[in-house]
Amino acid sequence: MIFRDGQSGTPVPDLEGMQRAIFAAWCFWGVEAAFREIEGVVATRVGYTGGTTTDPSYEEVCSDRTGHAEAVQVWFDPDVVSYGELLDTFWSIHDPTTRDRQGWDFGSQYRSAIFFRDAGQERAAIGSRDERQHSVSKPIVTEIVPALPFYDAEDYHQRYYEEHGGAFCATTVR
Repeated sequence: MIFRDGQSGTPVPDLEGMQRAIFAAWCFWGVEAAFREIEGVVATRVGYTGGTTTDPSYEEVCSDRTGHAEAVQVWFDPDVVSYGELLDTFWSIHDPTTRDRQGWDFGSQYRSAIFFRDAGQERAAIGSRDERQHSVSKPIVTEIVPALPFYDAEDYHQRYYEEHGGAFCATTVR
């Protein structure tokens, strides 16, 4: 089976046998761009999760009234890249000690969060957070919570970095 990725219609590989992770760190454009650079990541989708409404729009999420975070679903081949390696990338692309803000982007939709899909991901996320805490002076505020329904963002947000020649969020990929 071939899936199409967002507005570009680019074919992506069959996702059977792939694992999925969900991360929120700041504007989802930059987070998606960082994960797409990793060998073993086979597909991504940006969207909204962690909130209280069904199928919110970008405007609703930005209103800071839905409780959703801008997030990225990452499908990866565990034979090529581990969940732990994805966590390393997650920690390296943002400041996990800043609540609801990264650079000029602020609001609860920009919070730092790991949405785990099973007990193994939960243990790995907590362990990596605890390990990372030793290397920073302020408390890490990243939420580590069970995955909730994920709603795809509008097509124009998908692969934004690739489609718009490198201009994306106020915070840059570190």
